[in-house]
Amino acid sequence: MALSPKTLSGVCNGAAPMEAFEMQQQISVVTLGITDLARSRNFYADGFGWEPVFENDEIIFYQMNGFVLGTWLTSALENDMQREGLMRPGAFALAHNVSAQEQVQPLLDRLVFAGGRMLRTGDAPVHGGFRGYVADPDEHCWEVAWNPAWSISEDGRVTFAM
Repeated sequence: MALSPKTLSGVCNGAAPMEAFEMQQQISVVTLGITDLARSRNFYADGFGWEPVFENDEIIFYQMNGFVLGTWLTSALENDMQREGLMRPGAFALAHNVSAQEQVQPLLDRLVFAGGRMLRTGDAPVHGGFRGYVADPDEHCWEVAWNPAWSISEDGRVTFAM
């Protein structure tokens, strides 16, 4: 049977053969390693205004638009992965898009007030739009951006466009 790039089948690491199945282009959970649960909660709940859907003494989950964001104590996350020294924040940026240019800087300021650190104040990049960057208390980089070509649905889903 010929397989499309989105169809998986076969044997993986000597395991039993897998039935062919279609892969979905989606991400279910993004988990950020953190060092202080209360400090992280303050940043995400007070800064972005997000409501946790679950929390305990190691992890907080936020229901996003189509996926779940988790903030998990780094020590517990590394233990779960059976890897040490894995967490190196700042090598990537997460983005939160807003519906108007005028919303970028006030949100960046609110995130700083909630415990973040300003990396770049809002300005217009050469490719258009308006953006700025802030680091959360664990140095995970967040871009706050407005792109006039991208639409944002009522539930916060962003549609890519050029």
